[in-house]
Amino acid sequence: MENVEVAEKIQNSDDGKGILITNDAIEQISNLLKNQTEKKALRVGVRSGGCSGMSYTMDFIGGDDINSDDKVYDYSLNSEQSFKVVCDPKSLLYIYGMQLDFSKELIGGGFNFVNPNASQTCGCGSSFAV
Repeated sequence: MENVEVAEKIQNSDDGKGILITNDAIEQISNLLKNQTEKKALRVGVRSGGCSGMSYTMDFIGGDDINSDDKVYDYSLNSEQSFKVVCDPKSLLYIYGMQLDFSKELIGGGFNFVNPNASQTCGCGSSFAV
């Protein structure tokens, strides 16, 4: 029974892999996108830095900022809460299969990354090593 609940909570990408996003994260991203006038997609990626060697990046972008080699995933809870997640191919190598969650807790709340490719993560959860 528990496995069914977990499966229903996660929205998969079009191929069943890529970046997995929980309903709580989809709801939060949708709410944040309402305040963006020209930006209609979420770019997720990685860059060098952070206490473990690589750090996650998230930023809202406009449709013109999507490159031809980017992987684009569509997510939705309903017709009013839908958006695209964009990731460049280099970053996708490091975060393929990652789960993005959102917590409303006062301490430790915010976006949380669960990356199966990470060999080590820092205490704050915003950087990792492979």
